[in-house]
Amino acid sequence: MTPPNRMTIEELARQLGRDVRIVEKLASKGKIPGRKVNSRWEFQSAEIREWIENNYSNYSEGELAALEKSQQSEHLDESCPVSTLLTPETIEIPLQARTKRSVMERLVEVAGRTWHVWSPEIVLKATLDREDLMSTAFDEGVAIPHPRSPLPNELGESVMALGITSRGIPFGGGRELTDVFFLVLCRDARTHLQILARLGRLIRTPDFLAHLREAESPEEAWEFIGQTEQSLSL
Repeated sequence: MTPPNRMTIEELARQLGRDVRIVEKLASKGKIPGRKVNSRWEFQSAEIREWIENNYSNYSEGELAALEKSQQSEHLDESCPVSTLLTPETIEIPLQARTKRSVMERLVEVAGRTWHVWSPEIVLKATLDREDLMSTAFDEGVAIPHPRSPLPNELGESVMALGITSRGIPFGGGRELTDVFFLVLCRDARTHLQILARLGRLIRTPDFLAHLREAESPEEAWEFIGQTEQSLSL
């Protein structure tokens, strides 16, 4: 029996929405972190989570949908997981920040309006440390900052914050400036991966970011995100 913190190659293939043979080929080439035990592949959940975070921006729509489906959290509405965690209260338009660090600081403050951010200093440091390892910015002018690991002791509940700055700022990741920021703070890995997958799908929805940038209030942004989520299917 495979330990609970590890996955078989069949489980990983289902999670990634890929054929087992393709996953085995990638693992054999060292492109997916794994190891053979008694001639069978095993994958550690923490290593796979980090690998997914570093690569999911290149996933196809089908692969993102498969990842989201495999990570259904009991704490979220599967039809609108992002707008379950995000509320008008945790959206700021325009976000009052002009530098990368001030964006992170302000987003943690905005998320803290829920009273679920119990240790804001630890949360901020964890998010900044993750950003130092690899930028969470996409070429489309959007970033999804988040800690490297879930924070069950620093959060009362999983929470998100959204900020849209009046002008783009250098945030890394690509040549474009970034003006849309989704902060993702989760207590568990399943919720974390489900939200990342859904955000990846939203970002790829035609005109989603353009319309989101036109929102004039938190309520308008939140309603638009919810409506777009309802149009996605698993």
